[in-house]
Amino acid sequence: MRFFVKDSRFYRSFFRLTGMIALQNILTFSVNLADNVMLGAYSETALAGSALVNQIQFLLQMIVMGVGEGIVVLSSQYWGRRETAPIRRIQNIGMRIAVGASLVLWALVFFLPGGCLGLLTDDRAVIAEGTKYLQIICFSYVFFAMTNILLASLRSVETVKISFLVSGSTLLINCCLNYLLIFGSFGAPELGIRGAAIATLVSRVVEFLIMVLYTQLADKKLRTRPRDFRKIDGALLRDYLRVGLPVILSNTMWGLAMAIQTAILGHMGQATIAANSIATTVFQILTVVSYGAASASAVIVGKTIGEGRLEDVKAYSKTLQILYLCIGVGTGLLLFACRDVILSFYQISGETRALAAQFITVLCVTVVGTSYQVAVLTGIVRGGGDTTFVLINDFIFMWLIVLPSAALSAFAFHLSPLIVFICLKSDQILKCFVAVVKVNRGRWIRRLTR
Repeated sequence: MRFFVKDSRFYRSFFRLTGMIALQNILTFSVNLADNVMLGAYSETALAGSALVNQIQFLLQMIVMGVGEGIVVLSSQYWGRRETAPIRRIQNIGMRIAVGASLVLWALVFFLPGGCLGLLTDDRAVIAEGTKYLQIICFSYVFFAMTNILLASLRSVETVKISFLVSGSTLLINCCLNYLLIFGSFGAPELGIRGAAIATLVSRVVEFLIMVLYTQLADKKLRTRPRDFRKIDGALLRDYLRVGLPVILSNTMWGLAMAIQTAILGHMGQATIAANSIATTVFQILTVVSYGAASASAVIVGKTIGEGRLEDVKAYSKTLQILYLCIGVGTGLLLFACRDVILSFYQISGETRALAAQFITVLCVTVVGTSYQVAVLTGIVRGGGDTTFVLINDFIFMWLIVLPSAALSAFAFHLSPLIVFICLKSDQILKCFVAVVKVNRGRWIRRLTR
């Protein structure tokens, strides 16, 4: 069977969507990188405290992304049929779920900040710094949720340029305010970690306002209006829960697992916390193309199914797998080549620097597996309508293999942070064997529209 399709529209659509989503993601993750670098220059304790808080933010991000991906999976098939009214009603459902989840998380961390952070580390100095950060930044959660649901809805109809503008504004505002408020530059008060939290909050409010203006004044596809959020369509709610609930559960489970991973490393010392934060943030930035390819694939596959071109979907899946592997190898080589340059930006202890270098080296290898299996499972398989498989697969690998092996390595056998980190990332390679079998059987194509 031919591995590369000869459909120029497919390649144009894939690379355009991947490029724009990757640019959005790199700007989004650069906000965390800016916080990391500036707080690392200010205080390693502040860096460790913000790293713990960012794990809570990551949990919210995964829940909201799960809600958004559910919107994309269902709405992209309606977009293939050029029906936008159902997409607006699906957007309403997703918005209510995402805002509700963000309010629950806000209440937990605002009223119980020390308790939440105490689950991730027993270092009192880190908890104290993290609490200062958390009680301000939690007010950004609702704005973050609403912005990303609007972006997901637009992505389902192949509108992605606005995401670049939104993320760019966030990064610019965050960096400028970080410089002013963390260090007290140009006469501003020196607020340290609180300054970083205020900068992030302001940038999240601004990006939400940009999205509101865009949807009301510039969007010509969905034409979302406030009246679209008044009531829920019962039939589409049932459809959304059937398709989207496994995605939300899978992402929530993944977010919780990441928090537990941080907790495992967090009980191995402040240097390990900081090193993991550095390695993870850098990894997120350099894998934006891989995750962009997954998101683009979900839109393309869903739209093609909606158009009724099922044979093309199978052909596309073959080509996409080759593209994923190329992206993974390229990312791994780039990460390895840049690791020393990246670490030179941080003012950290020798122990932290050595651990971060080891962690990044591990990620240079596992990123190949990440690029393949994430895009196959969350892009092709999930985009094709089989959302339950990813949930089951993630549960087995994360909760029955990765977390138990890492916990035993850390607390029972007292192995080094490097060995524990390898255990935590092992699923990125192991899942590839499942992904290659699942996608090439072709039993994941589902028609979801009414």
